[in-house]
Amino acid sequence: MDKRKIAILGSTGSIGTQTLDVVRQHPDRFDVYMISAGSNATRLVEQARAFQVKHAVICDGAKYPEVRDALAGTGTQVHLGIEAVCGLVADPEVDIVVASMVGFSGLRPTLSAIRSGKTIALANKETLVAAGYVVMSESRRCGAPILPVDSEHSAIFQCLQAAAGNPLERIHLTASGGPFRTWPREQIEVAGKDLALRHPNWNMGAKITIDSATMMNKGFEVIEAKWLFDVEPERIHVVVHPESVIHSMVEFRDGAVIAQLGCPDMREPIALAMAFPERLPLNNRKLDFSALGRMTFYDPDMEKFPCLKLAFDAIGKGGNIPCALNAANEAAVAGYLEDRIGFYDIAAIAADTLARTDFVAEPTLEDIFSTNDAAYAYARNLIW
Repeated sequence: MDKRKIAILGSTGSIGTQTLDVVRQHPDRFDVYMISAGSNATRLVEQARAFQVKHAVICDGAKYPEVRDALAGTGTQVHLGIEAVCGLVADPEVDIVVASMVGFSGLRPTLSAIRSGKTIALANKETLVAAGYVVMSESRRCGAPILPVDSEHSAIFQCLQAAAGNPLERIHLTASGGPFRTWPREQIEVAGKDLALRHPNWNMGAKITIDSATMMNKGFEVIEAKWLFDVEPERIHVVVHPESVIHSMVEFRDGAVIAQLGCPDMREPIALAMAFPERLPLNNRKLDFSALGRMTFYDPDMEKFPCLKLAFDAIGKGGNIPCALNAANEAAVAGYLEDRIGFYDIAAIAADTLARTDFVAEPTLEDIFSTNDAAYAYARNLIW
């Protein structure tokens, strides 16, 4: 079997490093053709050397000389900026693009890969949150399959593989509840970033960990599920499942529910997307039901976690509103991580930004970029 050549967007982040671990376990199946990073020059250089990649892209111009000099004579070509990323993902040698860049910045290179007919292993949920209609339309037009890497959407995808074509009735999207699940609102209100970054089950980057604490991440997953599986938001049920063993469930019209279970390890959905339809052996922890003991489920508290309600409201209105929500959240989370605002200010800033956003019912890609820029600037001005 020919090796699949992989381009990893955001290789130094949590998903990127775990993708490389899958490659490390299966060097006979995958070659890493290109990697990219925002500003983590040290890790990018280490990865380029370890996997003998053909192309490495650093998006931070100040770090370019460091990467270029460190990789001189290694056979790795060093490039600068997002335009280089967009060009390289379209290279005919690339088979699969693992889209794991954080935030709105992942939209342009993901679209470039889609328009080149690549298979997309999608871990950048903001791409579909901001521009779901455009992205899915381009995916269909170009014959570029999108395979979900988020554990919840991978679970739904896997459940639907077992559905034999029967339409789903409802999606049950599971959530860990984050670090503040059992806290009273008064205690959450004064929680600093150090506490919010202590996720009980998953090891993720700072941005997505804060989004998990606010449950904005789960709201974004609702929006992502709407586009990936062509299902209306009212048929998506969020259920808090603290053990994070059931990654999501699909219910059918006869009442039957199919669930996908496993230990909380992102290498499982990453490997499935990269090798689909084959399942590869992994050196991960396997589920031990006798040790598990029990599983629990709760409805989310939207009073304590208003970001989840904001996401449902945004996709209910549609158009460019989810894009504005994503942009405002990016700005607000950055402010929270810099200790400029409090925890609940994230939701307040997002709500204020949505109220000031000019609604576009059927946004073009240009409208999406315009909305993102305007919403981010407005939210940022509320913080800085």
